[in-house]
Amino acid sequence: MFSTGISSAVWQFSVACCVVLLSSCASMGPAFEDPTVNITSFRILPSDSLNPRFEIGLHIVNPNNVALELQGLAYKASIEGHQILAGASNELPVVAAYGEADVVVTAQTDVFGGIRLLTDLFKKQRQQLTYQLTIKLDVGRFVPAINVEQNGQIALPGQH
Repeated sequence: MFSTGISSAVWQFSVACCVVLLSSCASMGPAFEDPTVNITSFRILPSDSLNPRFEIGLHIVNPNNVALELQGLAYKASIEGHQILAGASNELPVVAAYGEADVVVTAQTDVFGGIRLLTDLFKKQRQQLTYQLTIKLDVGRFVPAINVEQNGQIALPGQH
């Protein structure tokens, strides 16, 4: 009889946990919109090596009614399909519901990606370059990561 009471309590506790998990997942369900991430600054950092490092300012806009408690952020940037920067950070603010936050991250260049890009540019002159910025925002263990991708073109000066 005692074991039945314990197993019933364990079962009830398990059901309650499942309800809480499902309701938290539902809050980030179909109405959830991906946040906007914009680059606000980009500067080279002093370095003792041949591989330069950069400081990148990001502005995150949360268009949702739920705060984003970011656990981590990983990012990479490519130009003309060649990865040139990559980095990650786990020192991130909570982005309030319908709020905004600024983040500063550092990135290390991919030397071989840069060399491949330069080689490609010397082979064929272009009027513009295509870029891709991919950012993964990790909001916790039980919620899928949010992937934000920006694609665009950069016009080269002096080209018509």
